[in-house]
Amino acid sequence: MPTTTTPELTTHALGVPGATLTYDVRRNDTSTEPILLLIGSPMGASGFGTLAAHFADRTVVTYDPRGSERSVLTDPASKTTPDLHADDVHRIIAAIGGGPVDCFATSGGAINALALVTKHPEDVRLLIAHEPPLASILPDREFALACTQAIHETYERDGWGAGMAHFIAVVSHKGPFTAEAASQPAPDPATFGMPTEDDGSRTDPLLGWTALTGPAYEPDFDALRAASTRIVMAAGQASDGEMACRGAFAVAERLGTKPVILPGDHAGFMGGEYGQTGEPDAFAAKLRDVLGRGA
Repeated sequence: MPTTTTPELTTHALGVPGATLTYDVRRNDTSTEPILLLIGSPMGASGFGTLAAHFADRTVVTYDPRGSERSVLTDPASKTTPDLHADDVHRIIAAIGGGPVDCFATSGGAINALALVTKHPEDVRLLIAHEPPLASILPDREFALACTQAIHETYERDGWGAGMAHFIAVVSHKGPFTAEAASQPAPDPATFGMPTEDDGSRTDPLLGWTALTGPAYEPDFDALRAASTRIVMAAGQASDGEMACRGAFAVAERLGTKPVILPGDHAGFMGGEYGQTGEPDAFAAKLRDVLGRGA
């Protein structure tokens, strides 16, 4: 059973080419389990507070991806890619003492974690990759990628509120994307409580490069199948048909496996972070079960 002791949290900064990364360590010196790394993208460490608390019986590491929250880019307009994020995570793993770690990675973080295992399989013993929004490997990839491109274009043209409204419409779309879906204009931001005025800023990590380079990433499935890492794809029980959920099934099929189904939707592990509440207790219990199966 998990311990009720709250581990000490320490925050660290790590200089890497083009950025300064911030990461947090919740250390449990009595644990004999591998370090548990929790990553998202562009979501940062603050999205994992509830989930991390469920694993106080082991050392947990979280971080802010470059350009997100506390991790500052040298050039705010610089391009970010899954391979670049993978290099960052590799450096953090080295900084905390080296792998192999166990990793739960969600959304864009799951894409970046697949890139990490491709480049550095020795870093990760077990990867649970939850709902990677990989438009690139869907049967309807042409229109799925057109939709993610449209999010970015709306953001660049009309600003954050319009871009975020377009993002919500795309990620909540159920089933295959069509030409009609790809050409659909962005919904009114006010519908989602988003600002309708453009403040002129264009530094949002989600609507900027991440909307382009993440969904378009094409995993090296030969390298993933050959890796020493055990890769478990995961999908949300309540997000069936959505692009990120479909991405998990598509990766699993290419790896010759089936995804595990975790409680809730894309944010099933959250307990109020960013205003989202999933099914964190049930999610953590299922995640613990998968982690317990080891490598």
